Amino acid sequence: MNVKENMQKIQETIRTTCANSGRDLNDIKIIAVTKYVSITRAKAALEAGIIHLGENRDDGLVNKYHELGEGPTWHFIGSLQTRKVKNIIEKVDYIHSLDRLSLAKEIDKRASQKVKCFVQVNVSGENSKHGLNPENVEDFIVQLSDLHNIEVVGLMTMAPFTDDRSRIRACFKQLKELQLKVQALSIENAPCKELSMGMSNDYDIAIEEGATYIRVGTSLVGNETGGV
Repeated sequence: MNVKENMQKIQETIRTTCANSGRDLNDIKIIAVTKYVSITRAKAALEAGIIHLGENRDDGLVNKYHELGEGPTWHFIGSLQTRKVKNIIEKVDYIHSLDRLSLAKEIDKRASQKVKCFVQVNVSGENSKHGLNPENVEDFIVQLSDLHNIEVVGLMTMAPFTDDRSRIRACFKQLKELQLKVQALSIENAPCKELSMGMSNDYDIAIEEGATYIRVGTSLVGNETGGV
């Protein structure tokens, strides 16, 4: 697998999608999801020009951090257990899975500076997915206003894994509408200017509907059995 060639193909898709939808190309950031690949493959992503790396397990992030250091911008994109916050808190730049008050309080307690967080929203309503129900998001973010080490930079969701692109689009559109509602609250530590949505199979739709961070794994770095 040639990560650099994959990156070029993805960038071309992004350019075309932005041109067709009136988006600014500079507003789109690619997170290489490296959870299923080796450190060697993660290095290849960095060499291809990737800045942002995403991991969904604390041990995976810690292992790669020890090898790759502070050069990449580190994103924790998986469900985060409260007891494991201490393992990653001084290593990550962004957490994409803030979905409960106990987790927010633990992040706030453990962090030595503001942590950029995405509130995870279960827009699709699927039982298999984590995240807040959309109707609870605004109240939840209001509850975070007194936590000085939490900055809600945006919202995150995962669309259903389906070939029904209209269903995918509806999820992304709903998250964008919710983002605007949160912005209207004018909460100091919740600017909520970002949207983390879209993966290998649907990032073009996500960009059309307002994504600023897309999380791309398989189509960029692949999937290596046993990767850490």
